[in-house]
Amino acid sequence: MLFTEFNFHPNLLEGIEASNYENATPVQEQVIPPIMAGKDVIASAQTGTGKTAAFLLPVMNRLLSNHVDGQVGALIVVPTRELAIQIAQHIEGLSYFTHLSSIAIYGGNDAQNFVAEKKALQMGADIIVCTPGRMIAHLNMGYVNMKGLQFLILDEADRMLDMGFQDDINKIIKALPVKRQNLLFSATMPVKIRQLAQKLLHDPVEINIAISKPPEKIIQKAYVVYEPQKLPLIKKILKETPFKNALIFCSRKQTVKELTRELKRGGVNVAEIHSDLEQSERESVLGAFTAGRIPVMVATDILSRGIDIDTIDVVINYDVPGDGEDYVHRIGRTARAEADGAAFTLIGEKEHNRFAAIEQLLGKEVEKVPVPEELGKAPSYNPRLRSGSGKRRPQRNFHRGSSKRR
Repeated sequence: MLFTEFNFHPNLLEGIEASNYENATPVQEQVIPPIMAGKDVIASAQTGTGKTAAFLLPVMNRLLSNHVDGQVGALIVVPTRELAIQIAQHIEGLSYFTHLSSIAIYGGNDAQNFVAEKKALQMGADIIVCTPGRMIAHLNMGYVNMKGLQFLILDEADRMLDMGFQDDINKIIKALPVKRQNLLFSATMPVKIRQLAQKLLHDPVEINIAISKPPEKIIQKAYVVYEPQKLPLIKKILKETPFKNALIFCSRKQTVKELTRELKRGGVNVAEIHSDLEQSERESVLGAFTAGRIPVMVATDILSRGIDIDTIDVVINYDVPGDGEDYVHRIGRTARAEADGAAFTLIGEKEHNRFAAIEQLLGKEVEKVPVPEELGKAPSYNPRLRSGSGKRRPQRNFHRGSSKRR
């Protein structure tokens, strides 16, 4: 389906054309019409499916027709600064030929940014993208004006709840007018998301875009190792695998710091990104990584969603992520824009069951590559079976890594 078939505002169509959009993705085809019809929507869709434009375009189209000066038109709540920045950039491109105003509100900014955020929340902006914690900071000061709000969008709602933002989200919702259109997007639909949807949405249209299997063009390989073998193996992979940009994921920020330090000692041009960095530092590091000045990045899962860099052609999981969806998000950072990519996972002694659960989600076994002989003898892959059942442990028994560690 062509974007010209949605009957968007002419100025919005100019931004769509300038962004090189032509054909709608499946999630866009299914989500845009009910939003334009004024319906609440709950959609299961992942990053990489085009979901951001799926909600931005109809929301922007409505705001162009129902613009009210001095009011916030749409509030988009997201889990991380990186995603807030990415969506704000997306808005900037699509709205270039319109009069719509927007601002991203997130922690880590200086006092000047806070003043600009306060002004937007008092005087109005057509679209505000925010992280929950930063919005709560403004709400607590008593000047936030949401009386004219038309849209509330919760993006990556499952991630926000996993990160402990349930109370913040409830507080934000209480500060909004009752009459509004609500859109909820989540990669997964656990019970707590269903409960949130029941409280938030009114007679919603439900849309499910099947997750989530990694693109077949991603070459997936795994090494079964002892923990001390992980560092020398990563060094060997980086040395022997051609790449433009390599992204290494760790579940804990302390591991990110330690691995980055060791790689630097080994002469690798590498940087790190995690929640301890100031926002200006994150932006500087991401800019250098995107430009290729720093070819290797070590990161926590804050980069597993909300980053879209076409030149990432190698992803390495230093440890096995907490569940299968996190694995899919991590390795999905490679093979973007029709490019090829490779994903390597290092399975430690205590991670066999966890990786077996990921293979269940994938519906196939990932190739286990022998550990190079010079690194010493490696363990065999031996996920334990549930006693008496003859089945591997189901995915639901594995919990996401706590965001408090990131």
